[in-house]
Amino acid sequence: MNMHVYIDIMARTVSALLAFLLIARFLGKQTVSNMTFHDFVSGITMGAIAANFAFNEKIPIMHFVTCLIIFTIISFVFSWMSLKSHRARKWISGTPTVVIDQGKIMEENMKTIKYTLDSLTQSLREKDIFNLEEVEYAILEPNGKISVKKKPEYQNVTRKDLNLPFPPTSAFPIELIMDGQIMEKNLKENGIKREWLVNQIHGNGKNITDVFYAVKASNGRLVFDYYQDHLSSPIDQE
Repeated sequence: MNMHVYIDIMARTVSALLAFLLIARFLGKQTVSNMTFHDFVSGITMGAIAANFAFNEKIPIMHFVTCLIIFTIISFVFSWMSLKSHRARKWISGTPTVVIDQGKIMEENMKTIKYTLDSLTQSLREKDIFNLEEVEYAILEPNGKISVKKKPEYQNVTRKDLNLPFPPTSAFPIELIMDGQIMEKNLKENGIKREWLVNQIHGNGKNITDVFYAVKASNGRLVFDYYQDHLSSPIDQE
């Protein structure tokens, strides 16, 4: 295999990656947020097209381009239909299924969706529930995840339950430095002066070049992480 074949494979692989990144951005975050029936089929189809695009030299590139255009249009139409029609959304994305109702396991529902008891107990453990008697309702969502409502006696106590005063609404954390680079946009949007940030860093006996990550936390405090953490054992120990 001569050099131009390797170059061709590399170019087709990069092109496939860039093309599917653009398609994913065009179709929106919904495509990657929840793995519904539509998303599952779309993911497999995109993977098959990408693999052939990258390595199957016998199929002309224009055939792949045509395939990508058709696939993108169909996926977009399906997404649009899901937004506009509840009936279409049920068919395309699926519907939630009740697997526990009032503490009782719904065996027939589980048989219908081919959901095993082992899968149910595993999903509950992932929710930190090891005892079935804690569960009042459990619903298997279209994306394969389980939503659980505990019985009242097993629910966590809130500040409202204890009649405790509510803390003031906290601000969203603001990232000021990331990967050693000052986030100028974040500073500008939040009215933070670069000089103020620099003074805070110097006050800790550091320079900007020493800071790997800096964030203004919800409580207003500055949190820094430095490139040199002075760890006694900077590697994992067995």
